[in-house]
This record gives sequence, structure tokens and C-alpha cells, in this order.
Amino acid sequence: MRILALDVGDKRIGVAVSDELEIAAHGLKTIDRSDPARDIRHIIGIVKEYEVEEIIVGMPVMMDGSMGIQGEKVSQFVEGLRTEVKIPIRFMDERLSTKMVEKALIEADMSRSKRKKVIDKLAAVVILQDYLAGRPK
Repeated sequence: MRILALDVGDKRIGVAVSDELEIAAHGLKTIDRSDPARDIRHIIGIVKEYEVEEIIVGMPVMMDGSMGIQGEKVSQFVEGLRTEVKIPIRFMDERLSTKMVEKALIEADMSRSKRKKVIDKLAAVVILQDYLAGRPK
């Protein structure tokens, strides 16, 4: 079984997929957002291509644990996705995942333009790897 992870932002969606043994997360791509229907169709294509059986979506929870504006946007996007895919979709607290990835890329001396191209995909990898590591075996 493969698991898909999404880091949903206003401009891009980072996508990662697990290996078939559900041990490791691999960055797949970054989807440039256009409209929700197109974005969902793109994700459905990935689900079919990789035979995904579960989707994990990073939920941008505020530091105090509440849901902010971005969390509401992600929830709304996921509701649209749920009407189109009939596999489990779960949320994973992604507090600071993008910041952690950005810090690592800055420390690796990656330029801002290169960071912009990979940061969302790598944040999805972090979300998925955290999910895989925290699941009961």
C-alpha cells in the first residue's frame, strides 16, 4: 500500500508518497495551484497512478493549538477532495514543518529561487515521514 501526503498552501501543493512497504517518504512533485477542481483532478491522477490507499494532509495548526485562517482553507480544500476520492484522508499536525525545511535549505546555502521550487514538496516529505514514524506497527 502507498500513502500520499499533501502540504496544501495558497500557491502550491507539495506532494510526497511512501514506498510500498510504508517505511520511507519520497518527494514527488509540487503542484502550482490554479483552481480547486483542477488541483483535485491532479491529485486524483496521482492517487490512481501510485495506487494510493490513504492520504495524509498537513494541517497548519497555530502554536496555541487552534485553527487559523490557513487551517480553514486546508479543511475546505480537503472537503472538496473527499467528495472525489473514496479513500481515507487524515490530517497531521504540520506545525513548523515548512519552517524546518526552509531552515535546513538555508543552512545548505540553497538560493531563494531554488528553495521556492522544492520547499513544499520537502514539507510533504516531513509530514509523511512523521506520520509513518508515529503509526503503531
